[in-house]
Amino acid sequence: MPRSKKGKRGSSKPGVKNGMKGESAASDDDLTSDILSHYSSASETASVLEEGTGGEQVDEQTAQEETEDKLKQCIDNLMDKSAKTRLAALESLRQAFSSRVLYEFLTGQRLTVRDCLERSLKKGGGEEQAAAANVFTLLCIQLGGGDEAEEGFKSLRPVLTSILNDSSANIAARQSCARALGMCCYVSTAEEGEDLVKSLALLESVFTSSYPNREGTLPTPKPGTPGLHTAALQAWSLLVTLCPASKLRELLELHLPKLQACLQSSDVNYRIAVGETIALLVELGRDIDEEFEVEDTESLCECLKSLATDGNKHRAKNDRRKQRSIFREVLHYIENDDFTEEKIRFGVESVYIDGWMRKRIYDAFKESLESGVRHHLQYNQLLRDIFGLGPPLILDAATIKGNKISRVEKHLFNSAAFKARTKLRNKVRDKRADVM
Repeated sequence: MPRSKKGKRGSSKPGVKNGMKGESAASDDDLTSDILSHYSSASETASVLEEGTGGEQVDEQTAQEETEDKLKQCIDNLMDKSAKTRLAALESLRQAFSSRVLYEFLTGQRLTVRDCLERSLKKGGGEEQAAAANVFTLLCIQLGGGDEAEEGFKSLRPVLTSILNDSSANIAARQSCARALGMCCYVSTAEEGEDLVKSLALLESVFTSSYPNREGTLPTPKPGTPGLHTAALQAWSLLVTLCPASKLRELLELHLPKLQACLQSSDVNYRIAVGETIALLVELGRDIDEEFEVEDTESLCECLKSLATDGNKHRAKNDRRKQRSIFREVLHYIENDDFTEEKIRFGVESVYIDGWMRKRIYDAFKESLESGVRHHLQYNQLLRDIFGLGPPLILDAATIKGNKISRVEKHLFNSAAFKARTKLRNKVRDKRADVM
């Protein structure tokens, strides 16, 4: 298993509770499907103590060997001359790495995979560079907070930095490199380390170009840059959770006033990222000083209220809804020092997101792992250390069966939920009718 990651801010907060060659793109899709299905059956039995026969153990071992052979074939395809084949292989590996824990396999293959990813980053087109950066992020998560991940990050950091700083590079590739620098540094770097300081400065150099000029005017963004600024700011805020108090004070003084001005950005996703970052910085400031207050709090709250009630018809309906929801939470926290707790269930366990710091950490892993985040919360020791979950649970078949909902119970629950939704919607419709 990977070395435990010590000192992560995510595990220090209370509230964590455990509950009971020449290959085509089509052939790579088949490989992905086979890999996921094999590892799905293997992982479901890996942590369950069942009485099985020797024949069943042999079948499981055979399936594991077949899956590893298919993964090796995907890795070989990363060196294919065809860009289409390399992209398909990268996608297959992305799906496999995000949905399963493959530490034992990747420990032996990490140097080969890393070299292939470095080649794609250096010589591939923009789409291939973006895909390679994403796979490298997942590779670091798979290897955990050990020497292997740190070695890989130090090796690929120069090329990731080069792409991020290259204004002529593909914008999607630059965004992926920003996210990779943030996450890979987070899982592989010790607090107060040189890598942490360098990565913070690099990411700052990207998103601070969105800060207002000397006249207080926000620059007009070029096409694609708001997305890049968003990725860099989110990666930076993830790394801020690792900073010691002395560094935090410096960052708070430097960035909070300028981030407040960025709430007026024309891009909704960047505005939301700025709002969440402000809330995170305020939370961290209050952690190190109970008397911490934001300068000109009244002006900040007025701006947040405006965004939380924004009804501008020039903006998309979904954008308005998402913005209002987020900024209501930010405003509530700034005014009342209260965070609306969120419960994440996985298997028979739960983890509680009870603050902006834990939310930023969880959201970063969710963005990288997508639907596989719950599986990794169950089985990946790195995530379990970060969220204070302890070793993976070993459950017998009876316990797992006891925690499953029967079809009848599920049907009854869904029926009740449907009726409740219908009543609520009817009330809302009635109110709308009265207004009209």
